[in-house]
Amino acid sequence: MFPYFIMLIFCGIPLFFMELSFGQFASQGCLGVWRISPMFKGVGYGMMVVSTYIGIYYNVVICIAFYYFFSSMTHVLPWAYCNNPWNTHDCAGVLDASNLTNGSRPAALPSNLSHLLNHSLQRTSPSEEYWRLYVLKLSDDIGNFGEVRLPLLGCLGVSWLVVFLCLIRGVKSSGKVVYFTATFPYVVLTILFVRGVTLEGAFDGIMYYLTPQWDKILEAKVWGDAASQIFYSLGCAWGGLITMASYNKFHNNCYRDSVIISITNCATSVYAGFVIFSILGFMANHLGVDVSRVADHGPGLAFVAYPEALTLLPISPLWSLLFFFMLILLGLGTQFCLLETLVTAIVDEVGNEWILQKKTYVTLAVAVAGFLLGIPLTSQAGIYWLLLMDNYAASFSLVVISCIMCVAIMYIYGHRNYFQDIQMMLGFPPPLFFQICWRFVSPAIIFLQAQVHRRLPQNPLHFGSLPERNVLLHQLPQRGGVPEHDPSTPPSPARTYGPQVRVQEVPRARRQRSPNPAPLWAPPSPKPHPCSAAGPLGWDCPFRNCQSLALSSARLLADSDAGGPETRQEPGP
Repeated sequence: MFPYFIMLIFCGIPLFFMELSFGQFASQGCLGVWRISPMFKGVGYGMMVVSTYIGIYYNVVICIAFYYFFSSMTHVLPWAYCNNPWNTHDCAGVLDASNLTNGSRPAALPSNLSHLLNHSLQRTSPSEEYWRLYVLKLSDDIGNFGEVRLPLLGCLGVSWLVVFLCLIRGVKSSGKVVYFTATFPYVVLTILFVRGVTLEGAFDGIMYYLTPQWDKILEAKVWGDAASQIFYSLGCAWGGLITMASYNKFHNNCYRDSVIISITNCATSVYAGFVIFSILGFMANHLGVDVSRVADHGPGLAFVAYPEALTLLPISPLWSLLFFFMLILLGLGTQFCLLETLVTAIVDEVGNEWILQKKTYVTLAVAVAGFLLGIPLTSQAGIYWLLLMDNYAASFSLVVISCIMCVAIMYIYGHRNYFQDIQMMLGFPPPLFFQICWRFVSPAIIFLQAQVHRRLPQNPLHFGSLPERNVLLHQLPQRGGVPEHDPSTPPSPARTYGPQVRVQEVPRARRQRSPNPAPLWAPPSPKPHPCSAAGPLGWDCPFRNCQSLALSSARLLADSDAGGPETRQEPGP
């Protein structure tokens, strides 16, 4: 966590304040703000591309959460046992293993189980098989799309319909909905936290989460991954912060908002880690294995490990409903921002009266296009493409965009001009700490992180067919003799799929500038502010230590934290 908080203080919060003040002063989207220097308008287009990529696959993740939410409306969760038509002979459920060790089966069965555990490299959990064989019907190669999964396609249509209906009147509608999507997840988190810490073994999971690995502190990749996590979590360089801040009142204290929102965002990520690892500690205690053997990240945590842990709780369908409802709300909060970013950029770029009056149709067109482009991700090979886009669409590009933005504002537009703009807007200049960070510290950190990212070896992306976590997950405490996997065995095509390698509701009026010396940029009037941006899912582990597992999995849990009720306002007349 040490690199994470260093990056937050010297890079995350300054950049967050810069984008909020930039968009609030200009009252324009991520394209319109670059009238300060038209030669850097490509930065705005880059932000649009990033938001487009993320918006396409992010709603697919929401649709999977919808699918699991609907599947949880049953007396017994469908991934609790191995007696379903899609399960294989290699399936070994946690509840089944618990029953066997407690002597609830005939005496002959443990010997059969012992024989099966000799082939434990083939052991898979029922939640893993439900995820791969039933929900995804995973194909064997990234090029083998197979059939479109109709249940996922239907859930994708539902998720896009919900997003469109919440944005049908622009910020007038989303600004009200976001109050619920941003606050209710805290209620669910607290319920899960209270339940988690009362379980046996929860303390072991929390201690695993809090214990640092100091030997990783000197690794360059850890610091680079910490910076990437900050970009993801706070939503810097997406264009969403600029777009949504453009809806603020002109004299809104965005400095106060940026500090409060950034700290709240990251504190929620840490809080979510306690929720996650208390449940994982209980699961490890139930199985008699170490917490590290059940900890996972990304889709393995959201749709395999955590759902399986929920099956161990009394009234497990209730907890599953709460968990996936929370994920849906958090995902929708981010999707609102992504769609509004694209719509605002299009409307600002065209800028005529017709498109101002027909903004609802622009929103509908963007939603339909996003739905159509997301259809391939609901196929049997869709998860490969989803993870590929998530790892390469918005990682290094965010670093480049942020670095160019800092240079353009501070050295092309001029730091003195920008500081005068902020003083005219807020009534006081930015604090000295932010001035130093904007001019020197943050660009230097971003540049160094870009160099580290470019020079580090890029390993192939894998979607392992039989993760070692499942091998260890289903070992009974008294059973042993699990053979080691041969690292020389090349991955199958099913495991290797990657290269090695965010309207104006009313016409804006020109604002009169201060008689004091000011820059050459005269922005239009402001727009009210509905919500704020947040980072994508980020399946990969941000740091290579135990704390990062929670921070990575908490990206979805912290998605809507970047915009609290303090900054959301209904649009003016």
